[in-house]
Amino acid sequence: MQENIAAVPQQAERPGANALQKIMAVMLRHEISALPRNFELVYEALSGGHPDLTHDLAALGARPSQHALDQLGLKYRLSGHCGATAERLQADALTALSSMKDKLALGLSQKRSFARSVETAAASIRADADVGIEQLLGELDLLASIAREMVKAETLLAQEVAQGLDTLEAADRAMQAAKAMTLRDRLTALPNRAAFLQKLTETHAASSPAHPSALILIEICDLSHLQHQYGDEATAKLVKGLAGIFRKAIKKHDYIARIEADTFALIFDGIDADDAHSIAERLFTTAENNLVFASETGHDVGGLPLALGHVEGYEATDPLHWLALAKTATQIARQNPRQPIIGHKPSRRAVA
Repeated sequence: MQENIAAVPQQAERPGANALQKIMAVMLRHEISALPRNFELVYEALSGGHPDLTHDLAALGARPSQHALDQLGLKYRLSGHCGATAERLQADALTALSSMKDKLALGLSQKRSFARSVETAAASIRADADVGIEQLLGELDLLASIAREMVKAETLLAQEVAQGLDTLEAADRAMQAAKAMTLRDRLTALPNRAAFLQKLTETHAASSPAHPSALILIEICDLSHLQHQYGDEATAKLVKGLAGIFRKAIKKHDYIARIEADTFALIFDGIDADDAHSIAERLFTTAENNLVFASETGHDVGGLPLALGHVEGYEATDPLHWLALAKTATQIARQNPRQPIIGHKPSRRAVA
């Protein structure tokens, strides 16, 4: 399996290659169940963008168990496996709740039985005022016996309810962790597009001319060409390196996400258009000065082509419109390498 899976990534991106056929061939050869999350796992392994995943999947050998595949999917934050885990945890939580409900109902039934026994004994004593002391003690012994059994049952119930609550809390923590994984980009560990859209919506709602917010998009121009020229592994290292550079270049309260394979998005609060342009220039210069990566031939490569576009939040009617304006500005920047930073303004289509 090591040889077969490792050999495909370099071929998967060749023009005309049928990625689906390659995925199916690997899954059939190694008897991997045809589940949607397994398709995602094998695709990511064959894409070449995650060399560690490719190696780990190959290390599972032939006929890997579904549990092993799921654990691998969780390790690399694959959305399908995170979703399946969340569903399983939710089912476990519902089972625990159902069990607790049954046990609480049983405890309530035992209390009612004890109450009826007490009422019966009291009625018997009232009906026969001349009841003997031995009979009275017998009634009390019976009640004491029932009470002891009820206390035992209550003690066991309390333990089982506590265990059920522990199960629910553990399931909730695991579900929150699984949810968090689905909001992270697998390669860079930055927030992904889904997380970014949530943040974009929140920021746009609070954005105004008095409290401006800026969105900056940074696009790696022609990423597919870089993959073809330098290989998937080198390109993946490039993207991770670029993410690290941008993350260190901004403040802690600023926001950065990877929203597409070739695009980073940054959100800044309290920044007007002039400040946004200055920040974009600084980010461009920082990347240009610090990004050096090794190609497959071992030679250092620099001069990464980037295009940056920025837009103020109050200039857009809604979050998606804000993103669309930023994309337009980035497209204009990409078309003119001599002017790689473009800022959109309402009065004119786009200005530097």
